[in-house]
Amino acid sequence: MEFSKNPGKIIMHDGKELAELKKERGNQLYKTGRYQQAVHLYTEAIKLCPDSSTYYGNRSACYINLYQYKAALEDARKAVALDPSFLKGYMRIAKCNFALGDLTAVNSVLSTVREFSLDNSAILPEVQRLEDLIRFDKEGTAACKEQDYIKALFCTDQILEQIPCTRYKVQKAGCLILLGRCQEARDVANDILRLEEKNADAIYVRGMSFYYQDNIEQAFCHFEYALRLAPNHQRAMNIYNQAKALVQRKEEGDKACSQGRYKEAYDLYTKALQIQPNNNSANTKIFVSRAIVCSKLGRFNEAVDDCSSALKCDENNRKALLQRAKCYMELKDFNKAVSDYEKAFKIDKSRESLRLLENAKLALEKSKCNNYSYYLVFDVDKNASLKEIKKAYKRKALEHHPDRHANATDDERREHEKKFKEIAEAYAVLSDTRKRACYDMSL
Repeated sequence: MEFSKNPGKIIMHDGKELAELKKERGNQLYKTGRYQQAVHLYTEAIKLCPDSSTYYGNRSACYINLYQYKAALEDARKAVALDPSFLKGYMRIAKCNFALGDLTAVNSVLSTVREFSLDNSAILPEVQRLEDLIRFDKEGTAACKEQDYIKALFCTDQILEQIPCTRYKVQKAGCLILLGRCQEARDVANDILRLEEKNADAIYVRGMSFYYQDNIEQAFCHFEYALRLAPNHQRAMNIYNQAKALVQRKEEGDKACSQGRYKEAYDLYTKALQIQPNNNSANTKIFVSRAIVCSKLGRFNEAVDDCSSALKCDENNRKALLQRAKCYMELKDFNKAVSDYEKAFKIDKSRESLRLLENAKLALEKSKCNNYSYYLVFDVDKNASLKEIKKAYKRKALEHHPDRHANATDDERREHEKKFKEIAEAYAVLSDTRKRACYDMSL
């Protein structure tokens, strides 16, 4: 029974007629994007006429637009059960299975659709679109394995244009994180959480965005919350355990370094770097810490390499620039030291930065003014062999050793001590292949 606008008039409808009216009103709401209200009317139509494939099909379309793919799949299956020739129903089943990650089911449904669509060219473009989505899924998965996250992001975006489901939104956020675009990833996760506030995948990926910005406290909160919602969430569990291990190794390394146990600190930092190779933000700090330890151990070339690795992660990391510049100074590579100090000064124009830069420039000028000074200390040619340098070193060191001039005047002793230090400094550079090469380049 339905009432007209005229209070005195009552219009009588049977169940099928009223169901059709509900469907038509639902269609109008669907066209204007009011999907939830349309669902309500299609549901009323189904109650009045539960054997109509059209009503289930229409409600399935609404659920798809509401991103409720499980409900949409259930309705689409009911629709084709009632009408096995209902092609749109099969296409909706395929879309829902794709959104839910069941590609085997998608291919099975498409095989069925192809049989029906031999004489129905109207459905073929829809089939082609789904086949393209399957291709993008495979290419995106392969790109992730190859760490080609730009291509993986492109493939994911192509899918989301057709099927904006949570599964691929999470995948997109993951790609953005690995490309260093953590805030964008967080925005994607937030979009999911506005619709599903307890979505463990979105909470996990939001935690990842904090973790890759080295905000460990926020990251841990998110991983723990994701695991409370889904205790068997394997990715959240794995990354949480890895993050805890990384923090522990880093803290143990810092403690060993502060206590002068540099070899132990080096080993701990090395273990920390092996835990999450893609976490640039965390690894930048660890590379710099290990570079400091290498410097303490006199391994300046390794320290330079670690600083360079840190700068690949973050090209404007001031600590890495300063530490590498310091190592270049030790290696007598003054040109490179000046370059790094200049970059550091641009980042932080402090007095200390200026002092370090001026000292490096002074050392560079001094090295240019004293061409071949280290070679002159030993009275050898620039092309002298290591054997010749060692022989000259022994002769000169013996000549100016302080013990041989114990009875000399104070001025004479000071002069011999100065020359002895020059000899030691020259030998430290010329007897080391890498230091000698850097020194020669600075001349």
